[in-house]
Amino acid sequence: MVEQLPDKLGPTIPEIADHLAHLQPIPKNSFSCYGEPAFVDALAATGCRNVIVMGIEAHICVYQTVRHLLDKGFNVEVIADAVSSRKAHNKVIALDKMQQCGAALTSTEMVLFELQGVAEGERFKQLLSVIK
Repeated sequence: MVEQLPDKLGPTIPEIADHLAHLQPIPKNSFSCYGEPAFVDALAATGCRNVIVMGIEAHICVYQTVRHLLDKGFNVEVIADAVSSRKAHNKVIALDKMQQCGAALTSTEMVLFELQGVAEGERFKQLLSVIK
């Protein structure tokens, strides 16, 4: 989890942060997360080459992060209904441009079920309680 200028813009709202309490937010001042060495190091430490992206200001921070991840050879999926922009047309343009650059678009529900994989177990029951 990355936060843009948390000392000036404030931290992630509790409705989101409470679900991510196990993560230490990485503060950044560059628009792209990839401009923050702590983010690059944390991502490298996972060994993952597939990145799912969501966030605020699709046409600025999300777009620049996605572009840099793609340039570095990552496979990127953007959760289209989990990104926003202050003006609707900026979000539309950003999603289109990210897709043109090679990012795949997905939805929250689609990625949740893809990560779940099977219709069984406690996690599946928890997922259903959130989705319904």
